[in-house]
Amino acid sequence: MADIHNPEDNYSASNIQVLEGLEAVRKRPAMYIGDVSEKGLHHLINETVDNCIDEAMAGYCTDIVVTLNTDGSCTVEDNGRGIPVDEHKKLHKSALEVVMTVLHAGGKFDKNSYKVSGGLHGVGVSCVNALSYHMLSQVFRDGHIYQQEYEKGRPLYPVKVVGETTKRGTRQQFWPDPTIFSATTFQWDVVARRMRELAYLNAGIRITLNDMRADVEGKTRTQVFHAKDGLKEFVRYIDRHRTHLFDDVIYLKTEKQGVPIEVAIMYNTDYSENLHSYVNNINTIEGGTHVTGFRMALTRTLKNYADNDPQISKQIEKAKIEIAGEDFREGLTAVISIKVAEPQFEGQTKTKLGNSEVVGAVQQAVGEALADYLEEHPDEAKRICEKVILAATARIAARKARESVQRKNVMSGGGLPGKLADCSNKDPKQCEIFLVEGDSAGGSAKQGRDRYTQAILPLRGKILNVEKVQWHRVFEAESVMNIIQSIGVRFGVEGEDDREANIDKLRYDKIIIMTDADVDGSHIDTLIMTLFYRFMPKVIEDGHLYIATPPLYKCEFHQGNKRVSEYCYNEQQRQLFLDKYGEGVEDGKRIHTQRYKGLGEMNPEQLWETTMDPKTRLLKRVTIENAADADEIFSMLMGDDVEPRREFIEENAAYANIDA
Repeated sequence: MADIHNPEDNYSASNIQVLEGLEAVRKRPAMYIGDVSEKGLHHLINETVDNCIDEAMAGYCTDIVVTLNTDGSCTVEDNGRGIPVDEHKKLHKSALEVVMTVLHAGGKFDKNSYKVSGGLHGVGVSCVNALSYHMLSQVFRDGHIYQQEYEKGRPLYPVKVVGETTKRGTRQQFWPDPTIFSATTFQWDVVARRMRELAYLNAGIRITLNDMRADVEGKTRTQVFHAKDGLKEFVRYIDRHRTHLFDDVIYLKTEKQGVPIEVAIMYNTDYSENLHSYVNNINTIEGGTHVTGFRMALTRTLKNYADNDPQISKQIEKAKIEIAGEDFREGLTAVISIKVAEPQFEGQTKTKLGNSEVVGAVQQAVGEALADYLEEHPDEAKRICEKVILAATARIAARKARESVQRKNVMSGGGLPGKLADCSNKDPKQCEIFLVEGDSAGGSAKQGRDRYTQAILPLRGKILNVEKVQWHRVFEAESVMNIIQSIGVRFGVEGEDDREANIDKLRYDKIIIMTDADVDGSHIDTLIMTLFYRFMPKVIEDGHLYIATPPLYKCEFHQGNKRVSEYCYNEQQRQLFLDKYGEGVEDGKRIHTQRYKGLGEMNPEQLWETTMDPKTRLLKRVTIENAADADEIFSMLMGDDVEPRREFIEENAAYANIDA
């Protein structure tokens, strides 16, 4: 312990650091925007556009233009009222400067200005300003163009008039600070995805996205997002690669207990539930009270209809089944969007709504609308109920299949598959399992692994495509059950839905898909990811699923006593090696390139060194950044509709490594 009389150990007021203005944002940016990677970079655009959307939700904005500029900056312009520029009475400076440079300042805290708002902490555009090395704000009001510029959040001059105009609105241009962000290039696909989502969620708003950065052919691009019918178009977009049970969209737009509610529902012939929920345009990927209210209304209304229809109730009795809540959601695609004046989100990520009053409001609205639809559309109602009966039958069959497998395991003296080479460590946080393509690669992996922390499960052939089969068929597939049993996921846990994957007893912190670096390997990757996305999404959401990256080449250079050996994970790395040691020409006497066609071509030491050693390997974590897009891609890649799959492959062929 330090001597308390030592003057060097004094801890006084001079040791307390006070971060003024926007310094706190620059010091701890992740606290305000999540992270400083590519995701955080795009959050800057989202925060700026959110202000425009708030104007639109208040009824003052119809057009938003987002432009990705050649100099790395982004411009966002709307035709709303324009940020006020008159003097703020308390701070004695222009309101524009206050909004741009002071945290927790803005119209969102005044209920007379905005009844509902997406970004509720008031740090949005000021955070963007703080994290940009330069920012230019222009406001079009009262026939004038007002302007102020900033460097790292600090104003360069007072707000001034720089011209005349007939326009109204706000124009923001910002240059992200490269000393803060690890990535500084805006990705078209990421921005377009969010703009499309916002257009669907706010019917009638026109969002134009421009990319002024020319592609390899010297072309720029523009895309306009505009959904006249809002959620009706959104649910059709999400469901467009599936076969509809019927073509109608069950739609409601109303207000209950002061909560504006909009819901769009479609039923398809598939076997999964696809539910997407939003609060004030925020994607609540973890659901919340609005989702609870929706599911309660769906179950109660459909069950009531089935019980009161003699023909349907007779079918249920004949099938000797008891229908559960999850049966009503099989083949359901729905989008729920509500607006709440003061939403309470659980956690910093705003992904789960906690307002208790929302449950009753959504339940009442959905219940009334769905009951009316079923009464007015008896043929469609019958199809839904028939699908529910099939779902219940499949659920019961799936339970029996699981129980049968469990009984076999007990009789055989163990609950783990015989092919599993488990690790000796029993602490799940320190353990990982490799799902390996083929027995050959599995053998090498078993020899090369760290037996204390690494388990190996060889997979023979391609696993079942769960996108195309009923629930109980999945549990009849040996390859799928081997994966489920090995990792410790349980279904049908008491008190939970039969379809709810319980991962409380997950046996490994990392589940790593390890396949060949070719087309077949990529297909197996997709099949396994589809299994987890459809049946065990919590594994992905909690960050447990990874894809290993084996090298494509081993390049060796020999000249005299000099020997250099490098593993190259893609064609670009291989070319860099050739350029460095062979001046772009491959000379058999000096440079040798080995192309790995599969994991089985590597000996155990090579497999460990390149793909399994935590110190040197390259792992890709599988994430669900956008549930609607992920759902659409899985449906398109693994479903029956060939044409959109072909188009996807053609559009993305430039990014794929395809063997001849």
